[in-house]
Amino acid sequence: MSTTSTTSKTVLITGATSGIGRVTALHLAQEGHHVIATGRRTAELAKLAAEAKGLRLDTLPLDVTSPSSIADAVAAVDLMTDGRGPDVLINNAGFGILGPSSEISDAELRRQYETNVFGLMSVTRAFIPKMRERGAGRIINVSSVGGRLTLPYFGVYNSTKYAIESLSDALRYELRPFGIDVALIEPGIIRTSFESTAVANLDAYRASPYGRALDKYEQMSKSADRFASDPIVIAKAISRAVRARRPAARYVAPRSTHFAIWLRAIAPTSVWDWAMRKAGYLDAKTLEGATGAQRAQRVAEGSAAAGSAATGAASPADHVSPKRSEVAGAATSAAN
Repeated sequence: MSTTSTTSKTVLITGATSGIGRVTALHLAQEGHHVIATGRRTAELAKLAAEAKGLRLDTLPLDVTSPSSIADAVAAVDLMTDGRGPDVLINNAGFGILGPSSEISDAELRRQYETNVFGLMSVTRAFIPKMRERGAGRIINVSSVGGRLTLPYFGVYNSTKYAIESLSDALRYELRPFGIDVALIEPGIIRTSFESTAVANLDAYRASPYGRALDKYEQMSKSADRFASDPIVIAKAISRAVRARRPAARYVAPRSTHFAIWLRAIAPTSVWDWAMRKAGYLDAKTLEGATGAQRAQRVAEGSAAAGSAATGAASPADHVSPKRSEVAGAATSAAN
């Protein structure tokens, strides 16, 4: 008996304007599904629709942090599906804030949670009723391996992914009696726009005690692209979750990401902590110049950078996966 279904499904995906979301929307449409691609940036949605010409792909504006936008999207989907609603909801919208956890403001912390956690739950609650009425449905939440491993400077972003992991587990228990499956996608290092946005945001913390460490971390991070996989790897994992008769609770991709998870599981906490400090250049030698005259110089250099970083911060339009979320470099250091 086949473990996958060949039936075409109506799939709604959030954050489909770039990266994983865009590639997944096109991939699922090419497989014959009716895809409803949503996002905040209407111009990018128009480009996606043009690229998908001839495929069953519709686009809708959707801001997951706006109750009125969500309500409008639900109404529009009802019209598209004759009141049936989507067979599959893919919660992919999200973004990442990078920086020392103790230095990130409450406003930025809330902004991260508004999109990655509260937005995901708001959209999910909006589309569950039709699935419950039908006694069938599927919710696929795009998390990250960063929801199972915590990295230096990714604390805020990782914490939102930990929340998604826990909420997805609870939803899987609670919704199964209604015929609704819940699955998690856990990307590792994926080639997306995260590098140019989240790393650029580090400029806001140049004047902090972590300035020198961040300088070194940024240089290292720029070379990490060689470890990254194409977003199609995640699109294919999502496709497996869409087609499976009984989806797995978690899909980790690429496969090499399993090594980092395994290493974290077997490594003593003291060894893992050492590896993470090494990965983040969190040592006394690097941080010793973080006070006094050198820090005063950074204040002057960092004040202008902070303003430009705030202007160019990541937009909550699409899921992005951090360059070091697989901890490839750190895992190698720990192993050695």
